[in-house]
Amino acid sequence: SKFSLLTIKPTIPSWVTIFGYPLSIFFIVVNEFCERFSYYGMRAVLVLYFKYFLKWDDDFSTTIYHTFVALCYLSPILGAIIADSWLGKFKTIVYLSIVYTAGQVIMAVGAINDITDGNKDGTPDNMTFHIALSMVGLLLIALGTGGIKPCVAAFGGDQFNDDQEKQRSTFFSIFYLSINAGSLLSTIITPILRAQKCGIHTQQQCYPLAFGVPAALMVVSLIVFIVGSGMYNKTAPSGNIMVKVCKCIFFAIMNRFHNRSSQIPKREHWLDWAEEKYDKLLIAQVKMVLKVLFLYIPLPMFWALFDQQGSRWTLQATTMDGNFGLMVIQPDQMQTVNPILILIMVPVMDFIIYPLISKCKLNFTPLRKITVGMFLAGLAFVAAALVQLQIDATLPDFPSSTEQQAKFINMVNRPINITAGKYAFQLYDLSFDLTIDSGSTETIRLPGGTRNTIVIVEEADRMTNIKVSIKVRSKSKSNHIFFNGFGMTLNITVGEEGFGNIVSKNMSTYVDVPQGTAKFVIKNAAGSTCVFKREFGFGSSYTFIIPPNVTFEENVTFESNLCKLIEVEDIKANSIHMAWQIPQYFLMTSGEVVFSVTGLEFSYSQAPSNMKAVLQAGWLLTVAVGNIIVLIVAEAATLPDQWAEYVLFAALLVLVCIIFAIMAYFYTYIDPVKIEADFANLEPEDEKKKNLEMTKKDMVENHDEKKRRSSNEGKIVQTNF
Repeated sequence: SKFSLLTIKPTIPSWVTIFGYPLSIFFIVVNEFCERFSYYGMRAVLVLYFKYFLKWDDDFSTTIYHTFVALCYLSPILGAIIADSWLGKFKTIVYLSIVYTAGQVIMAVGAINDITDGNKDGTPDNMTFHIALSMVGLLLIALGTGGIKPCVAAFGGDQFNDDQEKQRSTFFSIFYLSINAGSLLSTIITPILRAQKCGIHTQQQCYPLAFGVPAALMVVSLIVFIVGSGMYNKTAPSGNIMVKVCKCIFFAIMNRFHNRSSQIPKREHWLDWAEEKYDKLLIAQVKMVLKVLFLYIPLPMFWALFDQQGSRWTLQATTMDGNFGLMVIQPDQMQTVNPILILIMVPVMDFIIYPLISKCKLNFTPLRKITVGMFLAGLAFVAAALVQLQIDATLPDFPSSTEQQAKFINMVNRPINITAGKYAFQLYDLSFDLTIDSGSTETIRLPGGTRNTIVIVEEADRMTNIKVSIKVRSKSKSNHIFFNGFGMTLNITVGEEGFGNIVSKNMSTYVDVPQGTAKFVIKNAAGSTCVFKREFGFGSSYTFIIPPNVTFEENVTFESNLCKLIEVEDIKANSIHMAWQIPQYFLMTSGEVVFSVTGLEFSYSQAPSNMKAVLQAGWLLTVAVGNIIVLIVAEAATLPDQWAEYVLFAALLVLVCIIFAIMAYFYTYIDPVKIEADFANLEPEDEKKKNLEMTKKDMVENHDEKKRRSSNEGKIVQTNF
């Protein structure tokens, strides 16, 4: 029997093993690390890319983000079917990794604004082109990452022989560690890359680099995996169990529909109607699977909240102060709190919390743990709502799309009287008559949804105004504007950014300035300069007025001839610190540990030995449905305040949590191994009895059919049994 076993599954040669472990798993672990770095690195900056590069609003950015995540968790079902039914795991991983890599490269190319920036002003001239590339790239990434998700871990398990259970267990621990390591490093590194400045014509936030590095890691992942090809144990596809389960369920439903007559005896369970085609063991296994899948119904609501860490919570961080003293945290880097806390909370739960609960004689069953995890996630969103309330109190009163705002700056050296029509403006009346002192009246038009600065200057004994409009900007950036009150054209630069040449008594364009100390170099036509230094917080916005009496000198240093400018604060810097997000991350991660880890353990303990993949697909499907819930709420809900949306999600999860607790109360735990053993030891007499019953049923049905025919023909037919 030993030799027959070796012919079915060849022993891995000793020359490709190290310390009893197949050398092939090294390539698989490195492949998984690079792939997870690629996926989470791209995803970390994705919602900010939507908002700041593609210029989408918060709601639409959230919708597309969660649509993408949902596709990533729907495609594993397709990948599992392809691998098990046609290509096998190795070819499926290779082919879909090529698709995956192509998607990452397309995303990086689509983020290069210089491709369509014909006028070299820093803004793409053909945004449709960039959107199209981005959507194609995301579609390919979703197909690739989801398609290989159910294959890589299982392919790694295939590298071990049957007598290497201990090594296989260690491999899965290392495999899980590589996932978290890739996730943690990528969510730290890619936001740093995104914050860099790059570009051919103008310096912009470097999204091509933030997407390009994950693309490069995906290329490395593919190459490493292919290099180890000669060392892999490749099993041929043997048919997908999910397909068998679906066929069994479909046959049972159709058979019951065809035998819906009241004369046909009822069966104990509706799946028993599949007995004509499938054996009782398979039917019993499907029953166990459906019993667990029924409990999955409320679970998507947890993932609806959990995956908003990468969307709503990241957008929330853009309105907060990320200065931690020794380092400055980017908004998208706050997501690293989750993997860090996971590494801390898993051992804390396993070695401290759970043992303490056990010592207190509390029956903390897996389903109760899942219920607690959902409740903790709801509390996390309550905490997020409280933080949002504090943030809203610091935000300026931005105009809606049906309102406009105007600010007047008096550059005349005496008081003046202004009549600006009415104080409230309607969308259909975007103008008002402006009268300065007793001069002539001028009609001012303000674009909807803008904040406007109107500077009043005096030219040739006549006062006039200069208007500058700005769309509502995010508070994650500091953007500033200069007014040249000097008597000649001035050029202003800050670092590598330039405000351009500003004509006398005119305004510059808005320029984004990083948080920290900024040094503005102001140069006149003669080449003389002065320097203006200032500390900026996150999200501040100022109008700086260069007065007529500013002095310029030649060959000045940054510490000499500092300009004295007039400052007008348009928007205050973010004052709520990002550290206030840590409690909500702590609650969410705690909920994830007791929900996700326990949920998988419970599912596996209640699943038949050959159908764990079915429950894995069902579990991933709950993640996909959860993200679909988010995009539905984001589009359908018309809540004016973000904190109200957080409370809505928390309330929905608590409601679902109560429903799940009731379902769990009536659930009866089973032992799949014992049930399968009982069916495996089925006596031959039982099989004969089953066949006899089926024969008798067929004879009865034939008798009824003959009787119906004889009645139609007016004849009497007697049948003997």
